[in-house]
Amino acid sequence: MKIASIVLAGTMVLTIISSAALAQQALTGMVTKIDRIKGTIAIQQEQSGTVGTSAGGAVEEFKAQDRSALDAVHAGDRVTYSITETGGMKTVTKLQKQ
Repeated sequence: MKIASIVLAGTMVLTIISSAALAQQALTGMVTKIDRIKGTIAIQQEQSGTVGTSAGGAVEEFKAQDRSALDAVHAGDRVTYSITETGGMKTVTKLQKQ
């Protein structure tokens, strides 16, 4: 029983670590809307290189962790960004114009 609880605890730790690593993965997309007053940005994520697709990914709106990062980008800019999700709210933690 003790071994089972140790294995279960180890599995939970690895799951949490891998979730955090995936959340910090660099994504690329195009800025579609910026609301500097609310501190939000809408980004259309770029699709991976599938042949025959012309439509981009879905547009998602995120809160900006650092509102000053919104001053460096404009609608139509291609960006690299990282997000985290806490309590159902997605937040951009890193935003860089390409």
